Amino acid sequence: MKTFVYIDGFNFYYGAVAKTPYKWLDFKLLLQNLLSPKHKILKIKYFTALITGKIDPNAPVRQKTYLRALQKYIPELSIYYGTFNSHDVIKPLACRNKKFTRPFFVPIIKTEEKGSDVNLAVHLLNDAWLNEYDCAVVVSNDSDLVESLKIVKNQLKKR
Repeated sequence: MKTFVYIDGFNFYYGAVAKTPYKWLDFKLLLQNLLSPKHKILKIKYFTALITGKIDPNAPVRQKTYLRALQKYIPELSIYYGTFNSHDVIKPLACRNKKFTRPFFVPIIKTEEKGSDVNLAVHLLNDAWLNEYDCAVVVSNDSDLVESLKIVKNQLKKR
């Protein structure tokens, strides 16, 4: 069974490994062990965005090293980029203290990744329409992908 894998990189990182000592995962080996032997993993599409060094100046170097290692170690893997935004904003402080009678505002650095989930959904749908795969495996916990998954399953009859 022709199988494509779609990985939401930020969702995976922050949902599974960010606060652990474990940073490396062989996605292909993991999925080969989870799927039945009838699945042939033809492509692994990894969706992410290049981060800025605004909070941690070394983070972009670590991320690029990780992404190069993924591509070198897993030849079926391709990386697709969204954008990463980082800017200063003023937000109300979350803690409630009785001595403050009105909201207390503090400056923060707001970071957000944009476009990776949309890119993943578009690739998932386009590859299905082109009949590139029989089965798609999506590694994400993003509910924004639900509608594209429904279309792939119900209208395009993919697994």
